[in-house]
Amino acid sequence: MIAAKEALRSAGIDHVSDRRTGLISATTVGGMDRSEVFYQEFMDHPDKGRMRDIVNHDCGDSTERIATELGVRHLVSTISTACSSSANTIMFGADLIRQGKADRMIVGGTDSVTRFTLNGFNTLMILDKRGCHPFDEHRAGLTLGEGAAYLVLESEDIVEKEAKHPLAELTGYGNANDAYHQTASSPDGTGAFMAMSKALKLSNLKSTDIDYINVHGTGTENNDLSEGVALERIFDPVPLFSSTKSYTGHTLGAAGAVEAVISILTIQNRMIFPNLLWSTPMKELKIRPVTELLTDQNIRHVLSNSFGFGGNNSTLILSKLT
Repeated sequence: MIAAKEALRSAGIDHVSDRRTGLISATTVGGMDRSEVFYQEFMDHPDKGRMRDIVNHDCGDSTERIATELGVRHLVSTISTACSSSANTIMFGADLIRQGKADRMIVGGTDSVTRFTLNGFNTLMILDKRGCHPFDEHRAGLTLGEGAAYLVLESEDIVEKEAKHPLAELTGYGNANDAYHQTASSPDGTGAFMAMSKALKLSNLKSTDIDYINVHGTGTENNDLSEGVALERIFDPVPLFSSTKSYTGHTLGAAGAVEAVISILTIQNRMIFPNLLWSTPMKELKIRPVTELLTDQNIRHVLSNSFGFGGNNSTLILSKLT
C-alpha cells in the first residue's frame, strides 16, 4: 500500500476517480507469510490460530486491499507468473491503455519471504548463503528478498492534455515462453532471446541503441548462463549490464517492478549500479558485468529482463524522454 501510494504521489495524482484508473498487481506467494503463522499455532492447538491471518492467503487478497485503499474501482486484476509477474503487469497495463480500455494503470507487485519459498529454493539447491554472485564463475545460487514496487502508466493523451512530465517512456516490451522446464531456463536461452527480440521490435530500436541492461541475473548457475547466451546472440557487442539483485535480493513477483524503478533511476541519475560480489568471468561467456559505479552516463534506453519459473520470460525497454 505504501509503495502504491508513493507511485501516485510521485505522479502528482490526488484522486484516481478523475480518470479510468486500473490496478494490476503481481505476487507469487500472496499472504502465505501470514497463513504459515496461522497453521503453526493451529497444528499445536486446534482451538488456536487467528482467522485474520489465513483470510489473507489468496493471491488476489493484497491486490484487492491495495485497490480499496487507493479507491481504484475501474479495473482490478492480479498476475502470478513467478519471477516475471510484475514485469507482466507493466506489459498488460500498457496494452490496456493502448487498446483504449483504461486511461491510467497502476502496475507493479509485492512479495514476502515465506518458509515455503525458502524451503522450496533450498530443495532446488539454488540458495547461496554467502550472498548471490550474479554472472560470476563461482556463483552458487540466489539470495531471497522481499519488497514492493509500483509505477503509474498514463496515456500520451493525458500527458499532453495535462502538460505532465513523465519520468520515462515505456517504448518496448515482450513476453515469451520456451516451455523447457518447470524451474530451469533453456540452455540456449531461447525464451530470453525471444522476449528481448519482441521488445526491440515493438520499440523500433536497434540492438545498438540499448545503453544499459538490467539483467535478470539471479546468481544461479542455470539462469545466468542461459541469459548470458541469449545476450550474446542478440547484441554485438553486449551493452553495459549488471544485476541489481546483489543489492535487493530476488524479490520474486516484485522483481520486475523493482528493477523497472531502478532502470528509471539509472536514466534519471545518469549512473549505472555495479554488479556486486563479482570476481571471476564465466568460462562459457565472453561478457563481463559492470563492477564499478559508473556516473555521468548518457543513458537513453534501458532494457530490463525478468524471467520466471515455467519458462515465462519478459523484457521491458524504458527510454529517456526526448
